[in-house]
Amino acid sequence: MSATDVGVRMGSGGSVTGTGVLTRLALRRDRIMIPVWVYALTAAVLSTCLSLGTLYGTLKERTDFARSMNVNSSLRALYGPAFSGESIGALTAWRMGCIGAALTGLMSILIVVRHTREEEESGRQELLSSGVVGRHAPLTAGLLTALTANAALALIVATALSVLGQSVAGSAALGLALAGSGLMFAGVAAVTAQLTASARVAKGLAGAVLGLTFLLRAAGDAASADAASPLVWASPLGWTENLRPFAGDRWWVLGLVAAFTAVMTGAAYVLVARRDLGAGLLPARPGPAEGAAALNGPFALAWRLQRGALYSWAAGFAVAGALYGSVGNSISGIVEDNAQLGDMVRRMGGPGALTDSFFATAMGLLGMLAAAYAVQSTLRLRSEETGRLAEPLLANAVGRVRWACSHLVFPALGTLVLLAVGGLSAGLAYGATIGDISGQLPTLTGAALAEAPAVWLTAALTLVLFGWLPKASAAAWGVFAAFLLCGQLGPVLHLPQLMLDLSPFTHLPKAPGGPQVAAPYVWLVLVAAVAAAVGLTGFRCRDLAGD
Repeated sequence: MSATDVGVRMGSGGSVTGTGVLTRLALRRDRIMIPVWVYALTAAVLSTCLSLGTLYGTLKERTDFARSMNVNSSLRALYGPAFSGESIGALTAWRMGCIGAALTGLMSILIVVRHTREEEESGRQELLSSGVVGRHAPLTAGLLTALTANAALALIVATALSVLGQSVAGSAALGLALAGSGLMFAGVAAVTAQLTASARVAKGLAGAVLGLTFLLRAAGDAASADAASPLVWASPLGWTENLRPFAGDRWWVLGLVAAFTAVMTGAAYVLVARRDLGAGLLPARPGPAEGAAALNGPFALAWRLQRGALYSWAAGFAVAGALYGSVGNSISGIVEDNAQLGDMVRRMGGPGALTDSFFATAMGLLGMLAAAYAVQSTLRLRSEETGRLAEPLLANAVGRVRWACSHLVFPALGTLVLLAVGGLSAGLAYGATIGDISGQLPTLTGAALAEAPAVWLTAALTLVLFGWLPKASAAAWGVFAAFLLCGQLGPVLHLPQLMLDLSPFTHLPKAPGGPQVAAPYVWLVLVAAVAAAVGLTGFRCRDLAGD
């Protein structure tokens, strides 16, 4: 059946016929991914609220902290301005508003592209469309799935913050700010899914829009502490920031969010009617008549498939490292009159000098980001398998282990590249600030690279799930969320040592500043190697695309 025939059949009934069935199917397929995302985002917001409540129990402490944050342009670029320090909720909104909105937007992009463009690219949508499925049903189902995830996030965040004693209005405003960002970028993803025939490119385009809006907001906030910069208002993420949860609750800003969402989704519905199933509106670039010699083999194919993600992550690490490096010289002044903040930094980064503790914390966060990339790049094995793209390769003279290892190069070596980029960027920024680039560049680069063994263990555990429990591979994101909670937030929340020890990042010596011993690194590398071998053994023993 051709794409045109399917397109005719799709239009034979109502344009949204079959939406309910497709939505239930999408929710069933995302029964692990969506709860993990909602749990991780909610846990980040609540743990931030609890830790800030522990550190700043009085109004004076909160207002002094908010004032000290606002005088630092680098912190404003990263988190936005602190509009108020009157409540713990206001500081929570400052700390998690911008970052949380960006992560929620990323969640929605992944959901919408998965249930629209990925379905067409894999050929499943053509099979479903041979039944009674309306032309707009797949797009509607994808958007409804994203709406469900964002509504659940808003409701849970608002309810949990209210239970913790924060104002109901402010809690609702923060929940809606997060969900509003998710819905806006669900609309963006719906448009990019119509433009290209590749799910990877559709995600990349939507991710580029998300990155641009974040940079616009960051530039505007770095220039002004009241979020009145035209650059902030030019960014959809700036709109959610200007909703100002717990600091005035500008409900009218939600009108801008709704209008943007309506325009994007409306454009997506117009575009989906102007293309054939499986095709994109942007013309595909024809490839050469003969493949280059560099594409000969599974490793070359894996590089072509994964290089775009690696480049994007590397750009993000460069920006994050530069932000951390630019803040380093002012960290002592920020916590000079705030013993609680200094105590929190030392609990997370070790008991050394305050600047060393801050950079140890920053490098730990870069390690967690690298672990997220490691999970994503390892799970590419599962997407290639379920998309029936691995089977033709394995039917030839390519063994399973060789094919798997071609993709595992990226969580193994790609993470080293990312950590090196982040460390180099932080070293350059901090070294330029204090006039010691030659000294800080190797120090911070080495500190970033020291996170690699814990990152490799995270990837190895993902491989174990892929090898033995392929249908539960997405649970790797839950493992990552648990490591984040125990390893990075655990010291602030005073979690029991037993829980802290569950994260491999807890066992790494603090760098820079802390004493360095080889044993933890050796043990983590050995455990990661054993786990990787177990995962590869499971993959060799099971059926392809099996249980």
